[in-house]
Amino acid sequence: MIYRVVHRTDYRYDAPVSRARNEAHLRPRDTERQHCLSSELVVEPTPTTWAERTDFFGNPVVSFAVDGPFDRLTVTSTSTVSVSDQGSPPVGGPTWEEARDSLATDLSAEMLGAREFCFESPLVPLSTNVRSYARSSFPSGRLLVEAVSELTERIFVDFLYDPGFTTVTTPLEDVLRFRRGVCQDFAHLAIGCVRSVGLAARYVSGYLETRPPEGEERLIGADASHAWLSVYVPGWGWLDVDPTNDQIVGATYVTAAWGRDYADVSPLKGIVFGGGDSNLLEVSVDVSRTAAVDC
Repeated sequence: MIYRVVHRTDYRYDAPVSRARNEAHLRPRDTERQHCLSSELVVEPTPTTWAERTDFFGNPVVSFAVDGPFDRLTVTSTSTVSVSDQGSPPVGGPTWEEARDSLATDLSAEMLGAREFCFESPLVPLSTNVRSYARSSFPSGRLLVEAVSELTERIFVDFLYDPGFTTVTTPLEDVLRFRRGVCQDFAHLAIGCVRSVGLAARYVSGYLETRPPEGEERLIGADASHAWLSVYVPGWGWLDVDPTNDQIVGATYVTAAWGRDYADVSPLKGIVFGGGDSNLLEVSVDVSRTAAVDC
Protein backbone atom coordinates (compact mmCIF):
# COMPACT_ATOMS: atom_id res chain seq x y z
CA MET A 1 0.00 0.00 0.00
CA ILE A 2 1.09 3.57 -0.69
CA TYR A 3 -0.53 6.24 1.46
CA ARG A 4 -0.60 10.00 1.49
CA VAL A 5 -0.78 11.21 5.11
CA VAL A 6 -1.78 14.79 5.93
CA HIS A 7 -1.72 15.81 9.61
CA ARG A 8 -2.72 19.42 10.29
CA THR A 9 -2.62 21.13 13.70
CA ASP A 10 -4.06 24.61 14.13
CA TYR A 11 -3.71 26.70 17.31
CA ARG A 12 -5.63 29.94 17.77
CA TYR A 13 -4.81 32.19 20.72
CA ASP A 14 -6.91 34.89 22.39
CA ALA A 15 -3.86 37.14 22.83
CA PRO A 16 -0.60 37.60 20.91
CA VAL A 17 2.15 35.00 21.35
CA SER A 18 5.68 36.40 21.60
CA ARG A 19 7.52 33.10 21.06
CA ALA A 20 6.73 29.40 20.62
CA ARG A 21 9.09 26.44 20.88
CA ASN A 22 7.93 23.05 19.58
CA GLU A 23 9.05 19.49 18.90
CA ALA A 24 7.34 17.35 16.26
CA HIS A 25 7.23 13.57 15.73
CA LEU A 26 5.36 13.85 12.44
CA ARG A 27 7.58 12.28 9.78
CA PRO A 28 6.75 8.54 9.57
CA ARG A 29 9.83 6.49 10.43
CA ASP A 30 11.34 3.80 8.24
CA THR A 31 10.77 0.28 9.57
CA GLU A 32 11.01 -3.28 8.31
CA ARG A 33 7.49 -2.96 6.87
CA GLN A 34 7.35 0.66 5.73
CA HIS A 35 9.40 3.30 3.96
CA CYS A 36 8.77 7.03 4.02
CA LEU A 37 9.07 8.08 0.37
CA SER A 38 8.67 11.82 0.96
CA SER A 39 7.75 14.16 3.79
CA GLU A 40 7.24 17.90 4.15
CA LEU A 41 6.57 19.90 7.32
CA VAL A 42 5.16 23.41 6.85
CA VAL A 43 4.85 25.81 9.80
CA GLU A 44 3.02 29.14 9.65
CA PRO A 45 4.25 31.72 10.66
CA THR A 46 7.70 30.88 9.33
CA PRO A 47 10.02 29.49 12.05
CA THR A 48 13.02 31.52 13.16
CA THR A 49 14.99 28.40 14.15
CA TRP A 50 14.79 24.84 12.79
CA ALA A 51 16.69 21.65 13.65
CA GLU A 52 16.28 18.01 12.63
CA ARG A 53 17.60 15.01 14.54
CA THR A 54 16.96 11.39 15.42
CA ASP A 55 15.87 10.69 18.99
CA PHE A 56 16.99 7.90 21.34
CA PHE A 57 14.44 5.46 19.87
CA GLY A 58 15.39 6.16 16.24
CA ASN A 59 12.45 8.44 15.44
CA PRO A 60 12.86 11.51 13.20
CA VAL A 61 12.27 14.71 15.18
CA VAL A 62 11.99 18.35 14.12
CA SER A 63 12.48 21.14 16.66
CA PHE A 64 11.53 24.71 15.77
CA ALA A 65 10.84 28.11 17.29
CA VAL A 66 8.54 30.83 16.00
CA ASP A 67 8.93 34.46 17.06
CA GLY A 68 5.85 36.63 17.33
CA PRO A 69 3.72 38.43 17.71
CA PHE A 70 1.14 36.06 16.25
CA ASP A 71 -2.27 34.75 17.30
CA ARG A 72 -2.40 31.62 15.12
CA LEU A 73 0.07 28.77 14.61
CA THR A 74 -0.47 26.09 11.96
CA VAL A 75 1.67 22.96 11.51
CA THR A 76 0.99 20.74 8.49
CA SER A 77 2.81 17.49 7.82
CA THR A 78 2.37 15.81 4.41
CA SER A 79 4.02 12.43 3.80
CA THR A 80 3.95 9.64 1.24
CA VAL A 81 4.56 6.22 2.77
CA SER A 82 4.86 2.70 1.37
CA VAL A 83 3.51 0.09 3.82
CA SER A 84 3.42 -3.70 3.78
CA ASP A 85 1.87 -6.26 6.11
CA GLN A 86 3.95 -7.37 9.10
CA GLY A 87 3.11 -11.01 8.40
CA SER A 88 1.33 -13.56 10.52
CA PRO A 89 2.61 -14.13 14.06
CA PRO A 90 4.43 -17.42 14.64
CA VAL A 91 2.40 -20.56 15.15
CA GLY A 92 3.64 -21.97 18.41
CA GLY A 93 6.60 -19.93 19.57
CA PRO A 94 7.64 -19.41 23.17
CA THR A 95 5.35 -19.43 26.15
CA TRP A 96 5.16 -16.10 27.91
CA GLU A 97 7.30 -17.49 30.76
CA GLU A 98 9.98 -18.60 28.29
CA ALA A 99 9.94 -15.14 26.71
CA ARG A 100 10.18 -13.51 30.14
CA ASP A 101 13.16 -15.66 31.11
CA SER A 102 14.93 -14.96 27.81
CA LEU A 103 14.55 -11.23 28.34
CA ALA A 104 15.99 -11.57 31.83
CA THR A 105 19.04 -13.69 30.91
CA ASP A 106 19.93 -13.26 27.22
CA LEU A 107 22.66 -10.63 26.82
CA SER A 108 22.53 -10.36 23.01
CA ALA A 109 22.26 -6.86 21.55
CA GLU A 110 18.74 -7.50 20.22
CA MET A 111 17.48 -8.79 23.55
CA LEU A 112 19.07 -5.94 25.49
CA GLY A 113 17.39 -3.49 23.13
CA ALA A 114 14.03 -5.14 23.79
CA ARG A 115 14.64 -5.19 27.55
CA GLU A 116 14.54 -1.37 27.60
CA PHE A 117 10.77 -1.70 27.18
CA CYS A 118 10.20 -4.06 30.15
CA PHE A 119 9.98 -1.37 32.81
CA GLU A 120 7.38 1.12 33.93
CA SER A 121 7.48 4.59 32.38
CA PRO A 122 6.01 7.99 33.31
CA LEU A 123 2.57 7.30 31.81
CA VAL A 124 2.55 3.52 32.39
CA PRO A 125 3.00 2.77 36.10
CA LEU A 126 2.96 -0.91 37.03
CA SER A 127 0.37 -0.69 39.76
CA THR A 128 -1.36 -3.49 41.66
CA ASN A 129 -4.53 -2.87 39.64
CA VAL A 130 -2.70 -3.20 36.32
CA ARG A 131 -1.09 -6.45 37.44
CA SER A 132 -4.45 -7.74 38.62
CA TYR A 133 -6.11 -7.00 35.28
CA ALA A 134 -3.27 -8.69 33.39
CA ARG A 135 -3.26 -11.88 35.45
CA SER A 136 -6.02 -13.83 33.72
CA SER A 137 -4.43 -13.39 30.28
CA PHE A 138 -1.16 -14.96 31.38
CA PRO A 139 -1.86 -18.36 32.95
CA SER A 140 1.05 -20.74 33.30
CA GLY A 141 2.12 -22.37 30.05
CA ARG A 142 0.17 -20.16 27.64
CA LEU A 143 1.95 -19.24 24.43
CA LEU A 144 3.04 -15.59 24.35
CA VAL A 145 1.17 -14.79 21.12
CA GLU A 146 -2.01 -16.37 22.47
CA ALA A 147 -1.71 -14.39 25.71
CA VAL A 148 -1.25 -11.10 23.88
CA SER A 149 -4.16 -11.85 21.53
CA GLU A 150 -6.45 -12.67 24.45
CA LEU A 151 -5.40 -9.51 26.32
CA THR A 152 -6.10 -7.43 23.22
CA GLU A 153 -9.58 -8.94 22.91
CA ARG A 154 -10.37 -8.40 26.60
CA ILE A 155 -9.54 -4.71 26.44
CA PHE A 156 -11.67 -4.34 23.32
CA VAL A 157 -14.64 -6.00 25.06
CA ASP A 158 -14.22 -4.55 28.56
CA PHE A 159 -13.62 -0.88 27.69
CA LEU A 160 -15.74 1.72 25.92
CA TYR A 161 -14.16 3.96 23.30
CA ASP A 162 -15.09 7.43 24.59
CA PRO A 163 -13.18 10.39 23.05
CA GLY A 164 -14.66 12.83 25.54
CA PHE A 165 -13.64 11.04 28.74
CA THR A 166 -9.84 11.24 28.90
CA THR A 167 -7.05 13.69 28.10
CA VAL A 168 -3.30 13.13 27.74
CA THR A 169 -2.97 13.64 31.51
CA THR A 170 -5.67 11.16 32.63
CA PRO A 171 -4.07 8.57 34.95
CA LEU A 172 -4.16 4.93 33.87
CA GLU A 173 -5.88 4.12 37.17
CA ASP A 174 -8.88 6.23 36.07
CA VAL A 175 -9.07 4.37 32.76
CA LEU A 176 -9.14 1.09 34.66
CA ARG A 177 -11.72 2.33 37.15
CA PHE A 178 -14.20 3.77 34.65
CA ARG A 179 -13.50 1.27 31.83
CA ARG A 180 -13.39 3.87 29.07
CA GLY A 181 -10.90 5.91 27.11
CA VAL A 182 -9.30 6.23 23.69
CA CYS A 183 -6.62 4.42 21.71
CA GLN A 184 -3.80 6.03 23.70
CA ASP A 185 -5.33 4.78 26.96
CA PHE A 186 -5.92 1.25 25.68
CA ALA A 187 -2.37 1.05 24.35
CA HIS A 188 -1.01 2.22 27.72
CA LEU A 189 -3.12 -0.33 29.58
CA ALA A 190 -2.04 -3.21 27.36
CA ILE A 191 1.61 -2.14 27.64
CA GLY A 192 1.33 -2.01 31.43
CA CYS A 193 -0.19 -5.49 31.51
CA VAL A 194 2.56 -6.94 29.31
CA ARG A 195 5.35 -5.26 31.28
CA SER A 196 3.81 -6.31 34.59
CA VAL A 197 4.65 -9.95 33.83
CA GLY A 198 8.24 -9.19 32.81
CA LEU A 199 7.75 -8.85 29.04
CA ALA A 200 8.73 -6.07 26.63
CA ALA A 201 6.17 -3.75 25.04
CA ARG A 202 6.55 -0.39 23.34
CA TYR A 203 4.06 2.37 22.51
CA VAL A 204 3.50 3.04 18.79
CA SER A 205 2.09 6.29 17.44
CA GLY A 206 0.76 6.46 13.90
CA TYR A 207 -2.24 6.55 11.62
CA LEU A 208 -5.05 4.46 10.17
CA GLU A 209 -6.50 4.66 6.70
CA THR A 210 -9.24 7.32 6.86
CA ARG A 211 -11.49 6.04 4.08
CA PRO A 212 -11.14 2.31 3.38
CA PRO A 213 -12.30 0.85 0.07
CA GLU A 214 -15.98 0.04 -0.40
CA GLY A 215 -17.01 -3.03 1.58
CA GLU A 216 -14.22 -2.69 4.17
CA GLU A 217 -15.04 -1.51 7.69
CA ARG A 218 -13.75 1.85 8.91
CA LEU A 219 -11.63 1.31 12.00
CA ILE A 220 -12.07 3.15 15.30
CA GLY A 221 -9.64 6.04 15.65
CA ALA A 222 -9.16 6.66 11.94
CA ASP A 223 -10.12 10.34 12.21
CA ALA A 224 -7.03 11.33 14.24
CA SER A 225 -3.56 10.08 15.04
CA HIS A 226 -3.78 6.52 16.36
CA ALA A 227 -1.87 4.43 18.90
CA TRP A 228 -1.22 0.75 19.50
CA LEU A 229 1.48 -1.41 21.05
CA SER A 230 4.25 -3.73 19.93
CA VAL A 231 5.25 -6.79 21.96
CA TYR A 232 8.62 -8.48 21.61
CA VAL A 233 8.44 -12.19 20.69
CA PRO A 234 11.89 -13.81 21.10
CA GLY A 235 12.95 -15.63 17.97
CA TRP A 236 10.47 -13.74 15.77
CA GLY A 237 10.54 -10.00 16.49
CA TRP A 238 8.09 -7.26 17.39
CA LEU A 239 4.39 -8.07 17.06
CA ASP A 240 2.12 -5.03 16.65
CA VAL A 241 -1.45 -5.33 17.98
CA ASP A 242 -4.28 -2.83 18.26
CA PRO A 243 -6.55 -3.25 21.32
CA THR A 244 -8.82 -0.40 20.18
CA ASN A 245 -9.89 -2.51 17.19
CA ASP A 246 -8.97 -5.99 18.51
CA GLN A 247 -6.67 -6.96 15.68
CA ILE A 248 -3.12 -7.51 14.56
CA VAL A 249 -1.69 -4.44 12.86
CA GLY A 250 -1.63 -4.76 9.07
CA ALA A 251 -0.91 -2.76 5.95
CA THR A 252 -3.59 -0.13 6.70
CA TYR A 253 -1.50 1.19 9.63
CA VAL A 254 1.21 3.82 9.19
CA THR A 255 3.84 4.03 11.94
CA ALA A 256 5.02 7.50 12.90
CA ALA A 257 7.18 6.80 15.97
CA TRP A 258 7.63 4.50 18.96
CA GLY A 259 8.82 4.89 22.53
CA ARG A 260 8.03 3.90 26.12
CA ASP A 261 4.68 5.74 26.14
CA TYR A 262 2.87 8.73 24.61
CA ALA A 263 5.17 11.25 26.30
CA ASP A 264 8.13 10.02 24.23
CA VAL A 265 6.40 10.36 20.86
CA SER A 266 3.56 12.90 21.04
CA PRO A 267 3.02 14.27 17.52
CA LEU A 268 3.53 17.89 18.58
CA LYS A 269 4.49 19.41 21.91
CA GLY A 270 6.00 22.63 23.14
CA ILE A 271 5.56 25.86 25.04
CA VAL A 272 4.38 29.37 24.18
CA PHE A 273 5.12 32.73 25.76
CA GLY A 274 1.96 34.80 25.89
CA GLY A 275 -1.21 33.71 24.13
CA GLY A 276 -3.66 34.65 26.86
CA ASP A 277 -5.57 32.34 29.16
CA SER A 278 -7.07 30.02 26.55
CA ASN A 279 -6.60 28.76 23.02
CA LEU A 280 -8.51 26.82 20.41
CA LEU A 281 -6.92 23.64 19.07
CA GLU A 282 -8.06 21.89 15.91
CA VAL A 283 -6.41 18.73 14.57
CA SER A 284 -7.28 17.01 11.31
CA VAL A 285 -5.83 13.82 9.81
CA ASP A 286 -6.34 12.35 6.36
CA VAL A 287 -4.82 9.05 5.25
CA SER A 288 -5.64 8.04 1.70
CA ARG A 289 -4.39 5.42 -0.73
CA THR A 290 -2.53 6.75 -3.72
CA ALA A 291 -0.87 5.40 -6.83
CA ALA A 292 1.35 8.44 -7.23
CA VAL A 293 4.74 8.66 -5.55
CA ASP A 294 6.48 12.01 -5.14
CA CYS A 295 10.06 11.09 -4.29
